[in-house]
Amino acid sequence: MIDMLFSCMRAELIKLRRSFIWIVFFILPILSTLMGCFNYLQNMEILTDGWYSLWTQATLFYSNFFFPPLIALYCSYLWRLENFNHNRNALMTSPIPVSVLYTAQFLAVALIVLLTQLYVGGLYLISGLAIGMDGLPPMQILSWLLRGCLGGLSIAALQLFLSSFIRSFAVPIALALLFGVGGLAVVNTGYRLLYPYSLMLVGMNSNREEDLLAGQMPAFYVSCALFLVLFFALGIWYLRRADVRG
Repeated sequence: MIDMLFSCMRAELIKLRRSFIWIVFFILPILSTLMGCFNYLQNMEILTDGWYSLWTQATLFYSNFFFPPLIALYCSYLWRLENFNHNRNALMTSPIPVSVLYTAQFLAVALIVLLTQLYVGGLYLISGLAIGMDGLPPMQILSWLLRGCLGGLSIAALQLFLSSFIRSFAVPIALALLFGVGGLAVVNTGYRLLYPYSLMLVGMNSNREEDLLAGQMPAFYVSCALFLVLFFALGIWYLRRADVRG
């Protein structure tokens, strides 16, 4: 079973190897970083906490508007390939269990989400050094990036589920943008750990210098795990009952 899973995951990564998603992968974080640096340089008189202040601006656009649609793009692209030329029929009638196929898709997306976060962290470091920040970023920033990745995996589980039955390529991405903006309204309320798109925002500590999850880390981890398991299970349940059709 493990060998079958790794074989399926390699197949998913081969699909992504020469796809256009890498153009978006590289360009959108650069744009968000440049926008954040510009905001920081324009407001240095009030943003006086060094690397922390730069973080608030670097994550302002990325976390709020770019990261959820990026995750949705990764998920939609994998299912877009399955929906061409009756590939979905071949997938659903293959001898490989649906749970293995779906897990391979999720792991492929999870890997790209992690790479996206590491890339954003690298851009943050490079941009800070380029504008003359002293020293290196505090290690706490790395934990915020990893926490954001956990929140992102909850979104990935939901978006992969949506893309499995919404056969339009663009609709799940538009929904991710809409739900991500909705996260802005929820993140400052007491319900922020009950909304998947807010988990990524609070995990990243987006646009904040103080830690939004101070005293709430166990609840954050539990919430991320519950949403991930819920939407992952829903995705497998749906595929097991989906009709094979053209």
